Amino acid sequence: MSLENHAEFKLSITKALGDQLAAALEELTPAPLTMDNIRSLRPLPGVYQLYRSGDLVYVGKAEKSLPQRIERHFRKISGRRNISLTEMSFICLYVDEDFGAVAPERLLINKHRGQGEVPWNYNGFGNNDPGKRRDTTEVDVGHFDRQYPIDLEYVFPNPIAAEPLKGAEASLAELLAATKSALPYVFRYESTKAFEEIRIELAASHLTADEALRVISEHSPYPWQVTALPGYVIMYGKTEDYPSGMRYYRSGDVVDS
Repeated sequence: MSLENHAEFKLSITKALGDQLAAALEELTPAPLTMDNIRSLRPLPGVYQLYRSGDLVYVGKAEKSLPQRIERHFRKISGRRNISLTEMSFICLYVDEDFGAVAPERLLINKHRGQGEVPWNYNGFGNNDPGKRRDTTEVDVGHFDRQYPIDLEYVFPNPIAAEPLKGAEASLAELLAATKSALPYVFRYESTKAFEEIRIELAASHLTADEALRVISEHSPYPWQVTALPGYVIMYGKTEDYPSGMRYYRSGDVVDS
C-alpha cells in the first residue's frame, strides 16, 4: 500500500466570486419593473437580473449607472408585442469594482446558463442598433425580435405639438427627429435637406407609431420608403423588399408582408 504525500489543488478565484455574487443576489426580492422602482436606484455601477413571470431571463451589467441601464430595458420591452411590463421584475447589486478586470456579469451568466436560465443573454435582447448589414438578413426564429416584435400600435404624445417643437406644424425633418426620440425602439433613417422644406400639420394629441409612420410616408417624396422590421424601423430613399420586412410604407400606401 502506497501513501501519497502530495496532490494538486486548483483555486478558482473567478468561480468563488461568481458564487458570492449569485448568493448575494439570491438574498434580494425581485421588484416590479416600473419607472418608480428604477428611479429609486442609486446611479452607481453594478449587475442586475431581469425576471419574466418569475423566471430569470437576463443578466446584465451597468458600468456607470444601474437605473440608466435598466431604464433602457424598460423602454425596449414597453414597445414590444407578446410581452408586458407587468410580467417583468428585477434585482440589482451595486458592485464597486473594476468591471474590465472582474466582468461580474459574465460570471453570473456562466453560472446561470449551466442551469438552463438567462435565455435572453443569447437571443439578441441586449443588442442596440444592429446596423445596416443586419437589415437584409433573415431574423432567426429564436431571436428576441422575432419572438417579441416591435409594437406599431405603441402610443406616444404628438411630437409636433410637444416641445421642443412649437404649435401643430413642423417640417418633415423635425417630425422624423421627434418620432425617433419618442419611439421605444430604433428608428434609423437617412437625412436630406429636402425634408426641412416639407411642412406637416398634425392636430391629434397622441399618435400610434403606425400613424406617425404613415404621415411621414405620405409626405416623403418617391422613392423614399419606411420599413418596419421585427426589431426596429428604417427609412431610406429607395424602394426595396427585405427578408424580414413586416410592413412597408410607400408614398402613403401601406403593405404588410
